Amino acid sequence: MSAILSFGESRPGYDVPVLNEREARAAAGILLLLSVIAAINAALLENFLPMRLVVTLFFVDFALRVLVNPRFAPSLVLARLIVGNQQPEFTGAPQKRFAWSLGLGLAAAVMVMIWGFNIAGPWLMAACMVCMALLYLEAVFGICVGCKLYPLVMRRAVSHCPGGVCAMKPRRDPMTRARKAEVAVLLAVLLGIAALIPVVATMEPPARPGAATTPAAAPAAVSITAPGPGE
Repeated sequence: MSAILSFGESRPGYDVPVLNEREARAAAGILLLLSVIAAINAALLENFLPMRLVVTLFFVDFALRVLVNPRFAPSLVLARLIVGNQQPEFTGAPQKRFAWSLGLGLAAAVMVMIWGFNIAGPWLMAACMVCMALLYLEAVFGICVGCKLYPLVMRRAVSHCPGGVCAMKPRRDPMTRARKAEVAVLLAVLLGIAALIPVVATMEPPARPGAATTPAAAPAAVSITAPGPGE
């Protein structure tokens, strides 16, 4: 029973239980994809069926992660099947549990809104956007925002962070540094794209190949009658 109700695994050379960061990032990507599909259906098509299902899955998934064992969370099981042949990257379990507890709280709030009160207003969309932003940061950049908050809230040191960011290396490898010229190119491209916004906003929507075009209205026919006798 204790093996089931646990969080993280003990590995030689690690002073705290650890999790596989590759699984966590893959699971975040899976949940992000489902969340985007649900948000598009809700915002553009006003179809809230995918939203209800994804929110329920999100809540159950994080409840299993935090309250039972991450190994039984559906998204992590699927991620394990996908990236199981990759070399694991171990990360400290305590900060992950704190981060996923915040995710569970957010999921519970959304469950109350969409199931308890059946509302879908700005608060629901804002909560969903926060969830998607957090999932995106973890899946794409390997940045766990909750893990960053862990030492500030819990007043405890963290260890075994993804990418070794908490190892406090005195000097970074030169390859990881962005030079001034590279940053200048980045800013120039972003400013150029921003300058195009008013131009693009005034353009006509692109024509869709094969779309039926509305023919121009034909001028009204003029009836000409021959004048009758005496006219």
